[in-house]
Amino acid sequence: MKSTITLLTTLLVTACAPLGGPKLQPGNTLQDTYRMLGEPAMRWRQADGGEQLAFPTGPMGYHTWMVHTDDAGRVRSVDNVMDMTHFARIQPGMSQDEVLRILGPSYPGWTIYYKARDELVWEWRYCDVWSEPARFDVLFDGSSGKVRSTLSQVERLSQPWGRGDRREWCGR
Repeated sequence: MKSTITLLTTLLVTACAPLGGPKLQPGNTLQDTYRMLGEPAMRWRQADGGEQLAFPTGPMGYHTWMVHTDDAGRVRSVDNVMDMTHFARIQPGMSQDEVLRILGPSYPGWTIYYKARDELVWEWRYCDVWSEPARFDVLFDGSSGKVRSTLSQVERLSQPWGRGDRREWCGR
């Protein structure tokens, strides 16, 4: 029952998020942000008094909106961080907190620990540069919590015989 409620809540929150991206613009307030995107999954206080807020649309969404505000609570920028530019910033040796600040939280249901390799894997869903649904993984050393490596794969390759072209899912 608890998982059903969680699924329904996730679907409701995701359905409320705009498909083409938030209509937030620099200068909007935190109240505007919450009205359009709901509560952030994570937030960090910045040295300049502003905040960084993460709004993932997973598990079935393809975006994580990172909103940066100034010390007065006004939006400075809104970016979808599910792209190759942000993925390229993830480097071996980074901490889990550093990864979270770049990509936001992964979907908890896709977090896997491999005991034999002492490896923790976080996974995000995104649309790749060819408009195909794909997954981006960060592999952490289980003992140190530091990034070992990353990998990316289009979703259709996980289907039997490469079936399941889903490009229309990213064509919005």
